[in-house]
Amino acid sequence: MAGNKIKRISFTVVNDLSYDQRMQRICGSLSKAGYELTLIGRKLPHSKDLPDLPFTCVRLPFIFRRGKFFYMELQIRLFFYLLFHRFDIYGAVDLDTLLPNLLVARLKGKKLVYDAHEYFTEVPEVVHRPVVQKIWLGIEKFCVPRVDLAYTVSPGLADLFEEKYHKPFAVIRNLPFRQTSIHKEKHDPPFILYQGALNEGRCLEMLLPAIQGLPLQLWIAGEGDLSSDLRQLCRDLKIEDQVKFLGYVSPNELRKITPQAYLGFNVLENKGLSYYYSLANKCFDYLQAGVPCLCSPFPEYLRLAQEYPALIFAAAHSEEIRLAITRLLNDPEMYHQLVAACIPAGENLNWESEEPLLLALYEKQV
Repeated sequence: MAGNKIKRISFTVVNDLSYDQRMQRICGSLSKAGYELTLIGRKLPHSKDLPDLPFTCVRLPFIFRRGKFFYMELQIRLFFYLLFHRFDIYGAVDLDTLLPNLLVARLKGKKLVYDAHEYFTEVPEVVHRPVVQKIWLGIEKFCVPRVDLAYTVSPGLADLFEEKYHKPFAVIRNLPFRQTSIHKEKHDPPFILYQGALNEGRCLEMLLPAIQGLPLQLWIAGEGDLSSDLRQLCRDLKIEDQVKFLGYVSPNELRKITPQAYLGFNVLENKGLSYYYSLANKCFDYLQAGVPCLCSPFPEYLRLAQEYPALIFAAAHSEEIRLAITRLLNDPEMYHQLVAACIPAGENLNWESEEPLLLALYEKQV
């Protein structure tokens, strides 16, 4: 870190911190480099105790859980928390926390960092609500040109932001830590693994009928807006014995489960530019664990497959998903080739290789 003075950095997120592996990695890396980190998130009724981490975690209680009143409360609570605590660098994770960070950073004459995990105004929950999208677009237009350092998770999203705001966006991919010891035994019977939020556009309601009658299981790690609907769909399809809902799974436990999977699932609907140019952490988690990944034929994944042919592709339709899975089940040689391609992917696509890029950004620009 440049200079002798320790710089204090805050990062604000909307989640409760327990399952945010990206921010745990980023904060851990910056702490190791000599910065003093505070990660600020939400206190939820189901929030679990956090593991020992090399940085400070703060969970703020909220009256509202979702909707416009939650986002209004979020802006107010973050503004006053940041206003009355001293930091040298204010880091906003995604657009929904950017405005209070901008206001406080400018009031105090401090640096502002924007870490865009997604293209917030192009996520499905916003795209199909014109009034809500217009409000967030206004906030984005006001805030983004004023940040001191910006980065995002994929080259495609960086290009979009740069074209829109004529401001450089670096790329810090959402890569996992390298796993040096991986459990090689696959589970019997084989299972497809989905990890992440159970939300609109993730194609889980298409995956369930796609696996009906196939000689494998589906394990789902996560919860979300569609949790109840997906469980009901399993009952309607009479595949309750074929599907395991694991609920929220800690990162450490997930690292034990993932290598046992036959295939990772990462198919998305094209419901906005955020999904279309995504480069999801779950894809890298699967590859790091030696598990091939079924993905959408979107630009970033097609580009990734050119260098690391450990991915197969399917459009967002039950028939296409079923066809891709069946083709793999019927072609063991093809499957083993995909597994073999995971090895160089795991050796190169890891946080240990991405961390120097992050540290160089902060060293040079803030």
